This record gives sequence, structure tokens and C-alpha cells, in this order.
Amino acid sequence: MSVYVDDMEAGFGRMVMCHMWADTLDELFEMADAIGVQRRWLQRPLAAANGEDPRYQPDPRLLRGMEASWVHFDIAKSKKAMALTRGAILTDRFGPMEHEARLLVATGVLALVERGNAKLGRLEAARGRRTPEDAA
Repeated sequence: MSVYVDDMEAGFGRMVMCHMWADTLDELFEMADAIGVQRRWLQRPLAAANGEDPRYQPDPRLLRGMEASWVHFDIAKSKKAMALTRGAILTDRFGPMEHEARLLVATGVLALVERGNAKLGRLEAARGRRTPEDAA
């Protein structure tokens, strides 16, 4: 089980942000607490809180947060450095999409498994097209 941060950089005011997600909600909140990210900044599909999203187990902790397509935090570069120091794994910009594809596969729902596997295939092809400058 792991916590991940990506190498995406998006401006938000004067901050530079990236994504942080984890294999489990417990790990995600543990890391957020450790690096000082308030839980109210959680981003999640509201349907995940009550079991209507097959990618996630119902959890009342998902009731609080902002609507998004997947469970994660947007964190500042300073928090990213803290997360990496505490053992988070750095991924490329495709990391969140790979995570989401693996969640689809893990549902066991045939249509979602097929969609997840197709997405994994597209990600592999996209990573193969990257130039050395893209990876830097």
C-alpha cells in the first residue's frame, strides 16, 4: 500500500500544485495529516461516500470535501516535498490516470474492467511516445 504524488505542476494563485492520492483512504488521510493538509480539501466523487461509485468502498469520511472525478488532494509543492520525505512515491503526469484505470479493473464489473484495461493500454502507448525531454 502506498501514497503517490505526481509531477504535474498547475498554478493556483501563487502556489504550484500537484496531486496526492493513495491505495487506501486511511493512508491518504494519514499522509495529509502528517504534512498538514486539512481534510476539508479532499476532492472526491460524492457518490463514493454512499457506495454509489463502484470504484470506492462507502466511507462517511468521503462526505466532506469538494466534488471531483476521483479521490485525491491537490497539494502545494512544499507539501509534495514533505510527502516525498515521508515515503510518498513520485509518479509522472500519467500516474493519476493509471490509478483510476486500476480502480476500474479492481471493481470486477465487466464493462468497467474493459474500460480500465483499455485506458491502461492507451497510457502505455502514451508513455512510449514521450521524449527524454518530456520525462525531465
